[in-house]
Amino acid sequence: MGSGEPVIFLHSGYSRGILAFASQMLDFQRAYTCYFPDFRGHGRTRCESLEWSTPQLVDDIIVFMNQLGIPKAHLIGYSLGANVGLYLAVHHSDRVVTLTTIGTSGFCDPTGVEQFEPEWIVAEGLHGMIHQMTERHQEAHKGNWEEHMRQAARDWRLYPQLTESQLRGIRCPSLFITGEHDAFAGEERVKHLSSLVKGSQYLVVPGGSHSPHMIREKPILVNDTILPFLNAHIISE
Repeated sequence: MGSGEPVIFLHSGYSRGILAFASQMLDFQRAYTCYFPDFRGHGRTRCESLEWSTPQLVDDIIVFMNQLGIPKAHLIGYSLGANVGLYLAVHHSDRVVTLTTIGTSGFCDPTGVEQFEPEWIVAEGLHGMIHQMTERHQEAHKGNWEEHMRQAARDWRLYPQLTESQLRGIRCPSLFITGEHDAFAGEERVKHLSSLVKGSQYLVVPGGSHSPHMIREKPILVNDTILPFLNAHIISE
């Protein structure tokens, strides 16, 4: 939706494009053509296998861009999508205009993943989560929410697998965002990530959690930070 240079929004695990970035849609489409794809295994994207991984999602986004004739794009990634964005900036730098991440430290951290395993969810009687995962990803996993959760946990435990040297090699303009109280990123970790990527910027959202860009947190602050960052790196003019 929208018009202007392409911006590809990369959603978090357990979510999908239009949900993870609902608070960005109206603001960004005024100046950019916005794409909100669902990763394989998520939302409405269907494929034969339920297996996926962060590197595989990276390959999918390149195919997605090729199919739509998008030579380069601004990337905005949240959590899992932020890691996908980092991989794209490392391995496909010629396709990335700018990179914005929300909620990643840039390094693998499986803290808390066990609470997203299907066995734990069933034992705790979290029927609401089961219903949400089944409904949200029905077309992608045909109701097999358990395998969806197992695959997501598997990926969480393994990725990202990027070295400091690889992160130092990122040359595109980069903006790293975290909530003040984000257990998976946070100020100290994002400062470290920013110190590795030459010329990058970072934002710590006061009072923010892992999702500071969402409706009940600080979407105006986040949007008003990202938009000028993108505007400063327009490629068509």
